[in-house]
Amino acid sequence: MTDQLVIGGHTFNSRFILGSGKFSLEIVKAVVENGGAEIVTLALRRANLGGEENILEYIPENITLLPNTSGARTADEAVKIARLAREINCGNFVKVEVIKDSKYLFPDNYETIKATEILAKDGFVVMPYMYPDLNVARDLVNAGAAAVMPLASPIGSNKGLSTRDFIQILVDEIAVPIIVDAGIGRPSQACEAMEMGADAIMCNTAVATATNIPLMAKAFGQAIESGRNAYLAGLGRVLNHGEASSPLTGFLED
Repeated sequence: MTDQLVIGGHTFNSRFILGSGKFSLEIVKAVVENGGAEIVTLALRRANLGGEENILEYIPENITLLPNTSGARTADEAVKIARLAREINCGNFVKVEVIKDSKYLFPDNYETIKATEILAKDGFVVMPYMYPDLNVARDLVNAGAAAVMPLASPIGSNKGLSTRDFIQILVDEIAVPIIVDAGIGRPSQACEAMEMGADAIMCNTAVATATNIPLMAKAFGQAIESGRNAYLAGLGRVLNHGEASSPLTGFLED
């Protein structure tokens, strides 16, 4: 059975999207290869063409780049950053981030919808980062989003699935891929999100802050695949009482 992730008409075998913002450039390739990621996010400020450190030189050629609009505080700023990324050959994929809140780093859903509509009409494959709200997710899809990326908990917190119930609603109600982004701290949490029916996981901090970074990337890749397989298999029922797995009677009869 072929089970591929489809975003904006593009197909991927891996459901692990790797954030690159907290890795040293020298380790990016090893992390990508160990995790099996096929999509890697990219902050425009790290694509320093002509400079001494250009992350594009460290990302394998077969990887789909996902530039993000990190640093944007308005829809207009996000649109400008996305267009600049495309001009320097980062492609048509874009992760829209519009964040005004400096403490919790929650996305501005209203400005995100505005940016999504503009960029979708401009030919981008738009993947907006958002606080999980069903009405906002619907508006993003109507605006042209190819996927929605709800946060699990605040960026960089490693707190896990704090918004689990709200993400489940999106999984149940939204037709485009649901990519759980921000706050996933352990492979087990990534696996749980995939068991819920999420289509992919985006992770950065949990891998970047591990003691053995390449090994943790591998662990996340395996956990995401395992969670997806469990979801496709159909999780077993849950009972409020015990049920024997083998017969309890008749063994000593006759």
